Amino acid sequence: MNDLVASARAELLWLRGWPAFWIVLGTWILLNLTFSYLFNYLAYTSGEQSAMSDGLPKEVLLQQMLPAAVPEVFTQGMAMFGGALMLILGALAVGSGYGWGTWKTVLTQGPSRSAAVGGLLVGLALVVVALVCVAFAVDTGVAALIASTESQSIALPSASHVFDGLLTGTAILGMWTLAGALIGALARGPALAVGLGLVWVLVVENLLRATSAIFAPIAALTDRLPGTAAGSLAGAMRTVGGPATPGVLDTLSRAESLILLTLYTAFFAAATITLVHRRDLT
Repeated sequence: MNDLVASARAELLWLRGWPAFWIVLGTWILLNLTFSYLFNYLAYTSGEQSAMSDGLPKEVLLQQMLPAAVPEVFTQGMAMFGGALMLILGALAVGSGYGWGTWKTVLTQGPSRSAAVGGLLVGLALVVVALVCVAFAVDTGVAALIASTESQSIALPSASHVFDGLLTGTAILGMWTLAGALIGALARGPALAVGLGLVWVLVVENLLRATSAIFAPIAALTDRLPGTAAGSLAGAMRTVGGPATPGVLDTLSRAESLILLTLYTAFFAAATITLVHRRDLT
């Protein structure tokens, strides 16, 4: 346990000084604000029901930009775009160790392999929790500013709604981060791992779901994919009709989605540790 805690601290220190780490996290915060608030506010002030605002009426659009709607709004982009960025982070964090040769040093001179890899995964998990909380706080601040500007209520969402939003965001981004870590361990390098991960998130799962609409038996598989579980959990937060954000689904219930994401997260973590522990470093 002491080795695990020490490894987690060391990995957090390394991540904090890694430029790619801040670029990935900053990109997600920027995209979240741009698509959730900037474009919608521009559509609201211009009076145009554009595709960027899903064609929602001005009144509904404004309600989606108020503080009370933050738990719903900030989770909608996580299923696909936020998940893809966090998968990149996980793949880079594990895969770069092979590319730079640092895994050889750590695993031959440092703590046990399980503690070293487990420390990195714990560090990534803490990063996910921190990112979700920061995104929620930033979105709440922007929503409060919009509400004040438009003379609307700045009432915050209920505690249970806030908890649901934070849990949803953590479950989705955590699962994709550890999926990226596993792919990084499988590929033994960052470039191939990132490429394979993005192809799966953005292409393969969407094609499989489209195929299931034509060939029904395959639906039993596609309804249990990681992206389906993540999209369904994000979809369970929706309260407004209209076109959904890409990747947001209503295939599974909230409980089913959360159970699947928990199982996937545990499997990805265990598989990554086992793979690095038993594999030769050469």
